Amino acid sequence: MKYRTIGTGPHSRRVSVLALGAMLFGSVTDEKTAFALLDRYTEAGGNFIDTSDNYAFWTDGGQGGQSEELLGRWRRSRGVGDELVFATKLGARPLAPGTSYTDNPEGLSAKVIRESSERSRERLGLERLDLLYAHIDDPTVPQQETVEALGALVAEGTVGLLGVSNQAVWRVERARALAAAAGLPGYEVLQYQHSYLRPRSDVPDDLFPNGSLGHAGAEHAGYLRAEPALTLVAYSPLLRGAYTHPQRLPHDYDHPGTPARLAVLHEVARETGATPNQVVLAWQLGHELPILPLAGVSSLAQLEENLAAVDLELSAEQRARLHAAH
Repeated sequence: MKYRTIGTGPHSRRVSVLALGAMLFGSVTDEKTAFALLDRYTEAGGNFIDTSDNYAFWTDGGQGGQSEELLGRWRRSRGVGDELVFATKLGARPLAPGTSYTDNPEGLSAKVIRESSERSRERLGLERLDLLYAHIDDPTVPQQETVEALGALVAEGTVGLLGVSNQAVWRVERARALAAAAGLPGYEVLQYQHSYLRPRSDVPDDLFPNGSLGHAGAEHAGYLRAEPALTLVAYSPLLRGAYTHPQRLPHDYDHPGTPARLAVLHEVARETGATPNQVVLAWQLGHELPILPLAGVSSLAQLEENLAAVDLELSAEQRARLHAAH
């Protein structure tokens, strides 16, 4: 395994370059399988595990919490201490069963931030959340309130680093500016969807009526270059299996640039003797920008494939071809 540092100051952490997504642990992925995956990931040197307080509410029409609860059971059964880094999120938990984050989210008020973070710590069995993300934006709450509430948790020692996901870059920067002006810790980790294939950003959905804010695009790249203390954690780097099963490719990737990039990706895979999934992960891991792929798996075979990508080295020429395809 290889490692890099996220965050700055006293709460910075050294994490494995491949993060493990636990979104479906305890729901679609049963406990026995999830425990085996966690055991193998940590045995291989992985120490960066990602979840959320709303995972996976959509599997049973509830409010989530299954993933955090399973991770808490696994931690206790294995005697895990602070050698592992656990990241969780709040803000997108449905307030009632049968609802969703698009119509009834918990939001980012000071009250929610305190109460939800306490519930997450209890489920995970942690005195401190190593990394806490604002999962989605909440335009109904003044950003100053959100910034101050998150900063209070860091000051109290119940949260280490702060992160943000699925928000417009201008909103992220405004929150960071408010935090800096108040002498409070700001967001240092960005979690957005990022992969080798590029989606259309103008396709609306229920959460983003003007087009997706959940994909890391040109603005994020420029932001990361301008702010070297930031790190991008890339969720869904393998597009939920679409590189192996093309029929799973999301509709917003259906545009003229996709076939050209897929052709080069498969060329490089043949040249290296690796799978397309491994080339995608290696492309991210060796990127000029600080990108940490966050991959979810449901089998040991998938996990082994991903772990092997950590040691896959792409040549400068291969990277240039991958970059140039459009």
